[in-house]
Amino acid sequence: MKKVTGIFIVMLTLFGSFLFIPLYSVISFTETKTTNNPQMYYIVVDQDEIFQIRFTHSIHLTDVLETYKVVDNDKFQLISMEYEDVAVGMPAYAEEGQSLIYEDGKYTLSYSEAFLDNFVLYVGDINTDLFFYYKGKAIDLKKHLQRGNSYLLEIKKFSLYDRMKGVQM
Repeated sequence: MKKVTGIFIVMLTLFGSFLFIPLYSVISFTETKTTNNPQMYYIVVDQDEIFQIRFTHSIHLTDVLETYKVVDNDKFQLISMEYEDVAVGMPAYAEEGQSLIYEDGKYTLSYSEAFLDNFVLYVGDINTDLFFYYKGKAIDLKKHLQRGNSYLLEIKKFSLYDRMKGVQM
């Protein structure tokens, strides 16, 4: 009987430990500008995977497509930004480490070495698109995130316990 109890305690301890081991890379969306338990959403991602965020620019009402890559398990690499208009808020020229190409009515701003630890995404309270594309799936962020709020996007390592606390998109 003592042997069975000992085995049970060891197995329970191993299972409990397994719950808290960070195994999954995720892009976390953590609500900012709130003092009461900010809501966190996440998307499980793989190392060296590319994802895109497409939004409709609020002033000239054209699509902007940003392309990122998950690198070093904790950084975003900005690959490119594609847009149709260089009006308010959109670059009209390339800076050092960038190239700008105009082709078929679209500008593509490419980055050679642009890395981010995190960035803030604002979910506007207007009826325009905001989509996250990853592995052939399109996630409508305005259906999952609160309009009018800002979210800090970071690459994090999650355990099973962390995944249970957040909301998977």
